[in-house]
Amino acid sequence: MKKTLWARLITCYLISVVLVFVFVNTYGMALLQKKLKKDQTNLLYKEASLISASYRGTLFDHEQSPDNLASQFRSINTYLNIRVWIVNRDGQIVADSSNIDNSPNVNLNDLDPGFLNKTISENTMFESLFNEPMLSIIRRVDYNFRLRGYIVLHSPMSEIQNKAYIYMDVINICFLIIFPLLFLIFIYIYYITAKPLKHLMKAAVEYGSGNYNYKINIKGPSEYRDLAAALSFMAQEISQLDDYQKKFVANISHDFRSPLTSIKGYAEAIMDGTIPPDMQNKYLNIILFETERLNKLTSSLLELNRFDNRSAMLDIVTFDINYIIKKTAESFEGTCKAKKITLNLIFSSPETYVEADMGKIQQVLYNLIDNAIKFSHNNSEIKVSTEEKGEKVFVSVKDYGIGIPKDAIKKIWDRFYKTDASRGKDKKGTGLGLSIAKEIIQAHNENINVISTEGVGSEFIFTLKKSSE
Repeated sequence: MKKTLWARLITCYLISVVLVFVFVNTYGMALLQKKLKKDQTNLLYKEASLISASYRGTLFDHEQSPDNLASQFRSINTYLNIRVWIVNRDGQIVADSSNIDNSPNVNLNDLDPGFLNKTISENTMFESLFNEPMLSIIRRVDYNFRLRGYIVLHSPMSEIQNKAYIYMDVINICFLIIFPLLFLIFIYIYYITAKPLKHLMKAAVEYGSGNYNYKINIKGPSEYRDLAAALSFMAQEISQLDDYQKKFVANISHDFRSPLTSIKGYAEAIMDGTIPPDMQNKYLNIILFETERLNKLTSSLLELNRFDNRSAMLDIVTFDINYIIKKTAESFEGTCKAKKITLNLIFSSPETYVEADMGKIQQVLYNLIDNAIKFSHNNSEIKVSTEEKGEKVFVSVKDYGIGIPKDAIKKIWDRFYKTDASRGKDKKGTGLGLSIAKEIIQAHNENINVISTEGVGSEFIFTLKKSSE
């Protein structure tokens, strides 16, 4: 049988009702009887003290007749249902509020020798005097430092029991009223919990089937609304990831297919003799060029994959960023000469030490300078500078080339993204250089930004932590 939330709530409700009813009518009843017995005992003590204080001097006066004495306590017997005995020091009952005209000729020492030595006696049962068990209080009366006798008060135990039943009946009636209200509360709890869950479950099924545009409308508690918002956000992220994967496959297929097609075509042409021997070196160089392009693309993908899997560990050391910039710039000497581009290095200090992964930062500089050279005009200048500001070092790579279109600035960090100008200008690029640069800088918990105007040039700026040494 399927255990639904409704079934569980009903089960909890029924169990709660039974447990509360049993608990109240067992343990609760015992506590109530104990409390009523304590209250009745206090009442008997109070009445005994009042009688002792009021009649102590005349209570055992021989001039007082037993009937007259008993009649004085009749009101206590009538209104409080408390039976009063006046017992002399020998244990003889001399007055009984229940038998005014016929006091019992009974000596309590004969019935129970230890009775008058007690202060309280529960379930007292003298068969010749009582029809039911009594709660008894024995008050010793002393006058002029002598024992004059005893005041004994009795209250039926059945009265305490009856009061307990009356109170318990009232409590049970209250529960009979409360339990239906509690049932309505359970229904309300089910409404505000189960119904939103059904909507969330349907949304999960829709998202699982690929319908990421499914809207969740929940008007329940804020926790469910927050969960619905989290699911919607997750669906959007998955949708974007799905789109990214499709674009990724399309881009990588395109970037791999082009060089592979060239390599395959030229290799087949050389093998079948279509390309004459004196032209083979030219096409072998093209094959090597395309092979290098594939190798660079593969290396870039592996680099990005390490960052995605959080497995790219950083080797943080202290080094002079100015020296690394100089060494990186030297590797572009041949390219710059071919395009007659001047690399202008501007440092705010002769030496600027930073704390970072030297190899990774050198890769960032290589990608940014390489990118600047690609989009710079012949006979132009590229500025690479460092500047210290507080605890940060700002590194800038600025060119005066074609710039980046305004609508493309936010996309340049995307993997495989190339502007139309880039696709026509650079056949060797992979569209991964800026993505790798951003991943490396973010892995250092630093920032990288770009300022660009189309037709004027671009400036890439990233920060590094300044060395404290």
